[in-house]
Amino acid sequence: MSTLLTLDDLQAYIDRHAIQARLIRDIGHTPTVPDAARALGVDAEQIIKTLLFVLTPGSQTPAGATQAEQIPPAVVVISNGESRVDKRALGRRFGLNPKRVKLADPATVIELLGYPAGGVPPFGHRHRLPVLVDQTVVDLRERASERIFGGGGDDRTMVALSVGELLRIHQPEVLALSEK
Repeated sequence: MSTLLTLDDLQAYIDRHAIQARLIRDIGHTPTVPDAARALGVDAEQIIKTLLFVLTPGSQTPAGATQAEQIPPAVVVISNGESRVDKRALGRRFGLNPKRVKLADPATVIELLGYPAGGVPPFGHRHRLPVLVDQTVVDLRERASERIFGGGGDDRTMVALSVGELLRIHQPEVLALSEK
């Protein structure tokens, strides 16, 4: 099993990349989005989550491309904390049957991202992977004065940043990925 990255690793990443974000430590036990929102004194829609999905290509490859060019082995999805990611939408993006899109198990999350599921920050991961941001997060620019809060590396820490900063850091593809 891979060694966990620490809050110090995350702070060093923030400092090294001049990211306009701050860690909010020791917020207490916050197992749910409403609990985290209550602890921070913000609306639940301002809580984002960072998820890892494993993509398993089938034997068919899109015309003119190899599987390696089209389908990464895993992808990071940053979405609204209360929304469920629509595996059909994610599968469509990569030309996959939704059955070939799986939420990564906890060991894979640690191996690829460095942080435990439930505390994964939106940046500073062990390995660079494609990042997709759900449109609902981008929509918070207008509704929440851009303020969002994501995992801060463990289950008692959050990171505060703006939607604009999240987009600057990753320059991600933005898609409608929330289940209707």
